[in-house]
Amino acid sequence: MAAARNPRSGSRLAAFVTAVGATRGVYAALRKGAPGDPAQWQRKNYAGRTVDLYAGPAAAVGAALGTLPARTRGAAGLAIAAAGACGAYDDIAGAGDPRRGFRAHLSALRDGEVTSGAVKLFGIGAAGLAAGALLTSRPVDRLLAGIVIAGTAHFVNLVDVAPGRAAVAVLGIGAPGLLRRGSAGALAAAPMGAAAAIVTEDLGERTMLGDTGAHALGAALGTAIVAGNGRAGLALHAAGLIAAAVYGDEVSRLAGSPM
Repeated sequence: MAAARNPRSGSRLAAFVTAVGATRGVYAALRKGAPGDPAQWQRKNYAGRTVDLYAGPAAAVGAALGTLPARTRGAAGLAIAAAGACGAYDDIAGAGDPRRGFRAHLSALRDGEVTSGAVKLFGIGAAGLAAGALLTSRPVDRLLAGIVIAGTAHFVNLVDVAPGRAAVAVLGIGAPGLLRRGSAGALAAAPMGAAAAIVTEDLGERTMLGDTGAHALGAALGTAIVAGNGRAGLALHAAGLIAAAVYGDEVSRLAGSPM
C-alpha cells in the first residue's frame, strides 16, 4: 500500500517548481525582447563587465507566483510586489546616484529632495507593515513582522555585492524555513525556487538581480520568517536585522558600495 502523501511537502514542492518555471519563463522572454531602451537593462558589475538586469523582474514574478500554494499568499504577494516595484524604481531612477546609506538619503529628504533610496526605505517599510498586519493580529506582532519583512528585503540587497551572492544567500536563509509548519514552508520554497532558477546565470556574470530582484526575494523570505515564528522569534529576527542594517549602512557609506 502506498504511503499517504504529506500535503505540506506537496505545497512546498509546488511552490518551488512554480517559482522555477515562472522565473525561467520571464527571464527567457526578457532576453528575447525586453521592453524599452536596451541600455536601461544593462549595468556594469563590480568587475566592470556588462551584465543585464533581466534576473531581477524574472525572480520577482517567479517568487510571487510561487507563493500561490500558500494560504497566506495575499500578504506575500503584497510584500513581493511592493519591494520589487521600489527596487525597480531605484534600479532606474537611482542609477548613478553617488549617495550611499540610509543617512545620506534621509539627509537629502530633510533638504526637500526625495531620492530613490528614500522611496525604497519608506515604500518597502510601509509594505512590510501592511503585509505584517495580514499575517499577525496583535499590534506588537504586526510591528515586529513589518520590521522583519522590510529588514529581510534590505538584508538580501545588502549582501548583493558580488555575482550570485544574493541568490546563494536566499537559498541558505530559506532552507530552514522548509521545515516550518503551516504556510511558512511554501512561502520559503517560493523565493528559493526563483533564486535557484537564475543562480547559474548570476554566478556566470551574465545577469544580476539588481535592487528589483534582491528586494523582492528578501521580502518573500521575510514573509516566510513571519509565518513561521511567534513573538519571541520575530523579536530575535528583528533585532538581528536592525543590527545588520546599522552595520551595513556604515560599511556602505565608508566603502562607497551601492545601498
